[in-house]
Amino acid sequence: MDWFSTFPHLNDDLLRSLKKSIDEGFRMFTRAYGDAIESFFDPLQYFLIHSERFMTNTPWPIIMVLVGVLAWYGSRSIKIVIGALLTLFVIGLFDMWDDTMKTISMIFVCTVIAIVLGIPIGILMARSDRVQAMINPILDVMQTMPSFVYLIPVVMLLGIGKVPGLIAVVIYAIPPMIRLTNLGIRLVDKDVLEAADAFGASSWQRLKDVQMPLALPTIMAGINQTIMMALAMVVIASMIGVQGLGQPVLKAINNQYFTLGMFNGLAIVGIAIIFDRVSQAYGKRLQRHLEVVHG
Repeated sequence: MDWFSTFPHLNDDLLRSLKKSIDEGFRMFTRAYGDAIESFFDPLQYFLIHSERFMTNTPWPIIMVLVGVLAWYGSRSIKIVIGALLTLFVIGLFDMWDDTMKTISMIFVCTVIAIVLGIPIGILMARSDRVQAMINPILDVMQTMPSFVYLIPVVMLLGIGKVPGLIAVVIYAIPPMIRLTNLGIRLVDKDVLEAADAFGASSWQRLKDVQMPLALPTIMAGINQTIMMALAMVVIASMIGVQGLGQPVLKAINNQYFTLGMFNGLAIVGIAIIFDRVSQAYGKRLQRHLEVVHG
């Protein structure tokens, strides 16, 4: 009756051999192609380094002005602008300015990459049910896989540093961008598409002039969620060398520094609230604009 109380499993030696062969195969792949893959990501490293240098070397008053202008452009709300500037001022007051700028530069680069990769994939999914059926399981895995697991293959391929952390963050944060782009395009009213076809619009014109503008508020929601997930991954990415607010939090965990962890954690929350309020307000503005334009 052992079969009834103990779940059947592969032989221990067979299972050990299977795991060992997979590990050896991945190590061989890393030794053979690791350098080529690392050089492939050199432009990404260049982009990240210069973005970080801009954020950390620019005088803080200029950064504050830029944040205020961007917050006003996105929200048209003086309350959100004052809240964003006050949050950054408090963060700087507690000597977390440099780490905050590094984190913002990382989130900026991650968001740009997620937009550049996510929107085209979302468009492909919206135009083909077969592509959607193929990509959806991959997105399910990306969203449910424990975030620590992303670090293992990335570190084995690229080692410790900023680029491996950036790649891990993008993998973790990009699924909402893809899903909501797909959803936004699929939710465009079919009557509007039929009207565009009746006026002789090509497939590209219909996508560029009809579907994308109408789907833009939903796509903005995807950008918002991507930023939130990227910020949530900052602390975990600090384990493989990503600088910013995550490293003091990791240090606080290792050394049981309660105040250090709380202050930097609250700084991450503050940045998240700024991004969230500005992007949500911008999405609502887009929605109101489209309602006026399209009746």
